[in-house]
Amino acid sequence: MPFIKIKNFNMYYEIHGEGEPLLLIHGLGSSSQDWEFQISKFSKFYRVIAIDLRGHGKSDKLTATYSIRNFADDCALLINELNFDSLNVMGISMGGAVGFELAINYPSLINSLIIINMGVKIRVKTLSEKFTFFTRVFIVSIMGMKKMGEFLAPKLFPSPEQENLKNLVISRWAKNDKKSYLISLKSLKNWSVEEKLEKIQCKTLIVASDGDYSSVESKKEYLQKIPNGQIVIIKNSHHAVPMEKPEHFNDIILNFLKHI
Repeated sequence: MPFIKIKNFNMYYEIHGEGEPLLLIHGLGSSSQDWEFQISKFSKFYRVIAIDLRGHGKSDKLTATYSIRNFADDCALLINELNFDSLNVMGISMGGAVGFELAINYPSLINSLIIINMGVKIRVKTLSEKFTFFTRVFIVSIMGMKKMGEFLAPKLFPSPEQENLKNLVISRWAKNDKKSYLISLKSLKNWSVEEKLEKIQCKTLIVASDGDYSSVESKKEYLQKIPNGQIVIIKNSHHAVPMEKPEHFNDIILNFLKHI
């Protein structure tokens, strides 16, 4: 299993295929495993690098407070250690936040940026926002990671035909390290790049599910601030669209990459 020393921790990564490099960044509580439907397809055309962020999957776990910018710094160091001059970056949810930070703070490393179901800020200020945030903290702290998976899975895959995906997510979430998850979750609290979007100069694709946690309209609004951005809306889909509708999703991504 390939690991690379980044700062003070070992980061797990996999490389599949040949060609122009494409970095895949998973979301909160996820890992490189959840790109399985993409790796098999994209590696036929690209050199796919799938990573486990610090605190996730097979990478070393978090022991101190961390920020989304710190996750991006880790990724930038990985890119340099693997001797890539630049690459395409695709991130989902928290991985999208990391992707934004990479494009803003390390523009020379990024050829193109793909953001899946992620906004440009996570506000935890109103009563409703605090309730949503601390519900997750409560579930994980008191009932554990498996219960968190059971809470999220029906929201990610609401159809009866998606029972296998629900069970898969629950089993994977149960393997998360509780402390690392909570540290990562708190790194999202009041995170924002809303005022820095004009710094993103690379070609950018926003993938928005119409059943995502945040609205399509909010994504269209921030897209106006990205100089070279476009949006694709996937209907009848939810937050984990790469797993929910892999064939349709993969076609969208390959078409975008083909025309960079």
